Amino acid sequence: MRINQNQLTMELRKCLDCGEELRGRADKKFCSDQCRNNYNNRLNRDDITIIRRVNQVLKNNYRILCSFNTSGKTTLHRDRLTSAGFNFKYFTSILQTRKNKTYFFCYDQGYMELENSFMMLVKKGKSG
Repeated sequence: MRINQNQLTMELRKCLDCGEELRGRADKKFCSDQCRNNYNNRLNRDDITIIRRVNQVLKNNYRILCSFNTSGKTTLHRDRLTSAGFNFKYFTSILQTRKNKTYFFCYDQGYMELENSFMMLVKKGKSG
């Protein structure tokens, strides 16, 4: 039996997730789809957790705006949003008007700060 030089120098490749010996393609990194999924889920766990938390806050803000803004345009005191659990640090976009007014949006539901801590709630595409 004759041994090829490449066979002597070939490293034993192991699955990045479970450590089992790999067989097959030279560029193979995982022994199964399950190991590939486990590895990538573990690798992205922190990113996914952050995204989930932000999405939860945005959904909550959206739900609160929808509950107060049933007509497409309404005015209410900032304290009502705050007491409902609204988080003013989270929004999806900002709209600056030509009259230099700033609206903050959670998807299609927006708000603008008025005088004396009042807020105007609006819905994109809806005229009030």
